[in-house]
Amino acid sequence: MRIRDLEWLVALADHQHVTDTAAILGVTQPTLSRALARAEDELGVRLFERVPDGLTTTPNGAFVVDAARDLVARYRQMTTEIETRLDPDRGIVRLAFLDSMATSLVPRILRGFHHQAPGVRVELSQEPAHAMLRDLNAGTVDLAITSGRPDGDFGWITLQHERLVLIVPPTHRLRTRKRIDLRDLTSEELVTTPLGFGFRTLVDGLLADAGITLPVSFESADLATIEGLVAAGLGVAVVPEAFAGVSGTVGIALTGANARRSVGMTWRTDRGLEPAAERFREFVVGEAPYGTSGMDRQNTT
Repeated sequence: MRIRDLEWLVALADHQHVTDTAAILGVTQPTLSRALARAEDELGVRLFERVPDGLTTTPNGAFVVDAARDLVARYRQMTTEIETRLDPDRGIVRLAFLDSMATSLVPRILRGFHHQAPGVRVELSQEPAHAMLRDLNAGTVDLAITSGRPDGDFGWITLQHERLVLIVPPTHRLRTRKRIDLRDLTSEELVTTPLGFGFRTLVDGLLADAGITLPVSFESADLATIEGLVAAGLGVAVVPEAFAGVSGTVGIALTGANARRSVGMTWRTDRGLEPAAERFREFVVGEAPYGTSGMDRQNTT
């Protein structure tokens, strides 16, 4: 049964008269009568009974009309949503981002985009990097702000570079150092993110380059929580410079050119973005850089 037939059944139930309903729908009475007969034949039940002043629904007809009303409403909602999604001025952008970007980079981007496109709805999700790639591949998010360009069919634009520093408790023996080599930390415990997180891979790589391993005292997915644990004297940590000192920790510059994190936006290039998401991507590409140390553009198309 077609949606049109369901709409006509609802109209018949509302107006309870074939001639009047046909006039309201703009069709002939025989056309409407044939549609009703077709629906009754398909369902195997009578939907309406004739009465002196028109029609009335049968018990089965009332059930069918209620279901038809719901189906028609959901169909109209679906078509309206599709039209909205295809409208670059009113569509939806599904954006995932790192927790550590929640109070800095992401708000700056959203403020500028909302000023340009106030009718576009941006649905936000805070996720670790590996979850973002899963959701990008599944199509449940359109774009992601993460660290490190992913391998495969992904576009990428670098938005900012972040210096990484060592943070120590305010009474730590190293608190007066201006710079430090990670090899000087062999007696320390590390507070860091869990295995599988992109930031954990980055920190482990820095430690491997220094030729050391450190026992892990605590793990947290949230860099702000890590900073708080260090402030409480539960270890040391490598974090982006912006997190140093928030809870009283002391930040110490790291030696080595690799002590930085690149943050950028990524998206799948093997399938097109919907208009609103493409508008958001073009806005971010056009407005970058967002960091103080500049950016480099790669594969922005």
